Amino acid sequence: MRIVVLAGGLSAERDVSLSTGTMVCNALRSAGQDAVMVDLFYGLEHMPEDIAAYFADKTPLEPYRVKSAAPDLGAIRASRTVDGLGGIGPNVIELCRAADIVFMAMHGEPGENGMIQAMFDMMEIKYTGAGYFGSALAMDKGVTKQLFINHGIPTPVGKIFSKGQEVDFPLPCIVKPCSGGSSIGVRKAFTREELDIAVAEAFRCEDEILIEQVITGREFTCGVLEDGALPPAEVIPKGDFYDYAHKYQDGLITEICPAQISDELTAEIQRLSMEVFKCLKLKVYSRMDFLYDGENLYCLEANTLPGMTPTSHLPQEAKAAGIGYEDLCMKIIDLSMKKYQ
Repeated sequence: MRIVVLAGGLSAERDVSLSTGTMVCNALRSAGQDAVMVDLFYGLEHMPEDIAAYFADKTPLEPYRVKSAAPDLGAIRASRTVDGLGGIGPNVIELCRAADIVFMAMHGEPGENGMIQAMFDMMEIKYTGAGYFGSALAMDKGVTKQLFINHGIPTPVGKIFSKGQEVDFPLPCIVKPCSGGSSIGVRKAFTREELDIAVAEAFRCEDEILIEQVITGREFTCGVLEDGALPPAEVIPKGDFYDYAHKYQDGLITEICPAQISDELTAEIQRLSMEVFKCLKLKVYSRMDFLYDGENLYCLEANTLPGMTPTSHLPQEAKAAGIGYEDLCMKIIDLSMKKYQ
């Protein structure tokens, strides 16, 4: 099977995407698939003349290490020397058309909000994961929260604010860009001064932000493959806050997988994960994030293209269910191909 692993782009989560893409591409090559990785933004300066030989290359890619800070997107944008279609590099579409399926290793916009998926649907290019509609629903934290409320899924009290609107919310609280990921632009605020700083930082990322009540307790994640929920994992950051650096730098978190919790709590996390999966009209796979205050569970969000990096939760949860990394990649592809049957 010919597979394009699509990664990179101009999202603030670009580095995470490249790490995911590199690991996925190597795993697919190791599994005997004809896989190549392409950066959505840089693309290919020239389309290969011998496309079969290009796909057949099994040389392992060098591991991509995620830096401790988000990338300088302005510098990356200025560095492309060959014209493409805006944020899409040259020959990306042509390469994807030459594949049997595109493995979406994107994180953040435009790969995780449904824009690329909608374009691929129009071009009849097959891809892994959720469709454009479910991706768009899950990417917008305000829409997600309202759907959770409508479907009886417990979630922290929160409110959406637009740029220029007066911000008033009870302290302590947590401030998030409405459509971002990897905790970029996310801050806790315990004082009015901290709230003003957090709001200003979040608005530098996006024009809409979400402010939520702070839930103090344990943090869990739970992956879903189309046919069921995986064993949940508990995430314990070495510090007060699970930020970008904690997510992608080795040694900054303790992860317990499967989580050492009661069978009843495990079952409830898995049940809610499946409810979220259905509520947001997701397909193939995803990962849900939860907080537990000792009495109640709260779902924070759903990740439609969860990370597949060395520190990512989904591969560890799959491993706890007896699914190795290569098998997980192939299962995602197999489940995705069934969408088109």
